[in-house]
Amino acid sequence: MSVPVNPLSTTAVYDVVVVGSCMTDLVSFAPRLPKAGETIHGCKFFIGFGGKGANQCIQAARLGAKAAMVCKVGNDSFGENYIQNFKCNGISTEYVGQTSEASTGVASITVNDDGQNAIVIVAGANLLLNSEDLKQASNAICCAKVVVCQLEIQPAISLEALKIAHEAGVKTIFNPAPATAGLDPDFYKNTDVFCCNESEGAGDSFVGALAFYMAHYPCMEVEEMSRRACDIAAVSTQSQGTQASYPSGAQLPQEFV
Repeated sequence: MSVPVNPLSTTAVYDVVVVGSCMTDLVSFAPRLPKAGETIHGCKFFIGFGGKGANQCIQAARLGAKAAMVCKVGNDSFGENYIQNFKCNGISTEYVGQTSEASTGVASITVNDDGQNAIVIVAGANLLLNSEDLKQASNAICCAKVVVCQLEIQPAISLEALKIAHEAGVKTIFNPAPATAGLDPDFYKNTDVFCCNESEGAGDSFVGALAFYMAHYPCMEVEEMSRRACDIAAVSTQSQGTQASYPSGAQLPQEFV
């Protein structure tokens, strides 16, 4: 996928820049969730790509947004696989850093027959994304049409990214998830769209779709953007997996994109 370049800068101009997390999902299916200290037999297992930031970036890109991810993964097989996943989805990896100081973030997920789940997250390299990383990506952030942040990296880094974007006149979306108490009031001051969600996978699909519409159809009413993003998120619930369930523009009716 070609990305336009501002003639006054060597920095590529992106529709959507997401500053956030990458997680490798280790998903086990079992008839029920185990009790404390109990071992039970599962019936299915798969490894998937997750993390709120990456999920949102993937959905925006699949709809046609020129997207870049600002994140950090480990210097391990999960990290290498994630970088390749971004490339396969046409997402710029210029600002995807690797570190030997921590593993790529992982989420161990157990799902029962009723669809309820229990999740253990090890954030790993996500928590090492820092101000220097944002400095290196600042031109891309300032030239973007939309910047998206969440709370699976250090909140201070998400806020710093939002401030950089907001001060440059870039539209910002903040997804305050996972929810946290005592949110810095500056998040509200530097956010154009404050977007809460309960459902993780479908919620991330919604945010990614919303970012796409804000970038591609800036004159569209927010209510209409939200309606379309809801419809796209609903499509994602009809397939298994997180990113694997996210529809591309070609899979949707023409009026969506």
